[in-house]
Amino acid sequence: MSGASPLERTKRRRGAHLFGLKAESIAVILLRLKGYSIVARRYAVSGGEIDLIARRGGAIAFVEVKARADLDAAAAAISATKRRRIARAARVWLSRNPWAAGLTLRGDAVFVAPRRLPRHAPSAYRLDID
Repeated sequence: MSGASPLERTKRRRGAHLFGLKAESIAVILLRLKGYSIVARRYAVSGGEIDLIARRGGAIAFVEVKARADLDAAAAAISATKRRRIARAARVWLSRNPWAAGLTLRGDAVFVAPRRLPRHAPSAYRLDID
């Protein structure tokens, strides 16, 4: 990538961004088919972001959507730094939505790869919000 021109890098970044947005839309469809309602999309606060916040029954899922060339690479892409940022945003969201405090809170993920069915992983990562 270091040998790529600025224009090539911009095109690559734009393509990756569009791929991510498409993956997020696929995740929304998958979760709705599984009976979830989408509470928030691209919830961002200073220092953190959550791709999707979804509810089904007595559970709130803070969902990270990962799009990669294959599903295993997507599953491996949720780093400790990313988990901390999600937890930071989740704490803020919970402080602004006290009705959710008594519900089960989970860190879910949806993994998306070209020409593969998306994979929803409930409780894919530990949600440290205490």
